[in-house]
Amino acid sequence: MKSNLSNQLRDLGVRPGGVLLVHSSLRSLGPLEGGAEAVILGLLDALGPHGTLLLPALSYATVGPGSPVFDLHQTPACVGALPEYFRTRPGTLRSIHPTHSVCGSGSLAAELLGGHELDSTPVGPHSPFARLPGLEGQILFIGCGLRPNTSMHGVEELAVPPYLFATTSQYTIRLDEGREFTMTVRSHNFAGWAQRYERIAALLNEPALRQGNVLMATCHLVEAAALWSVALKAMQQAPLYFVEPIP
Repeated sequence: MKSNLSNQLRDLGVRPGGVLLVHSSLRSLGPLEGGAEAVILGLLDALGPHGTLLLPALSYATVGPGSPVFDLHQTPACVGALPEYFRTRPGTLRSIHPTHSVCGSGSLAAELLGGHELDSTPVGPHSPFARLPGLEGQILFIGCGLRPNTSMHGVEELAVPPYLFATTSQYTIRLDEGREFTMTVRSHNFAGWAQRYERIAALLNEPALRQGNVLMATCHLVEAAALWSVALKAMQQAPLYFVEPIP
């Protein structure tokens, strides 16, 4: 299973030795012997010994202004079964951010995840999402389409559309051995707006965007640098390009 999965990922365009951020629907891959662990092993095998695997570990469902405590080791991810499994897997690292943390493993994981706590927004310049383009990183969407794309929040923070920012809140960050500190973060606000990040497909051509099947899942592979560049240009011309009002 691992070999079949990794071979299909490489055929899609995943680069050995590269940095890969994965958004996923575990169920879309179909029945899997070994479950989530088999998928993680396949992703790591496709990247090879010098690659780096990242998965979002967002926690906005349980951490917010009304519950402002983030525990680096205990707060669960709220974006699917594969990210939550990866978060708890031995050896996985996690960036420090109350609502938009990222987990990682591999040669550049510590470098990419370190410093996220310096940001005062969810996807600021110190976030792994924002660092991905500078490392020729790729974003893989497994069976979930192009809409669940956290990197687009980083583009929005550069463009600052009128819908984006909401309140600023203080969060308690709990580390290990009883250590904790406070972070002040300005949250995002999409009240009344639906995110339409799948519109990025109209702005990207191969090889910046590739589509193919991995096991039973339809997958999309995007070059992060191209995504950030074309999406920012689109928003500078039309700030509401990637949203639409909810009736």
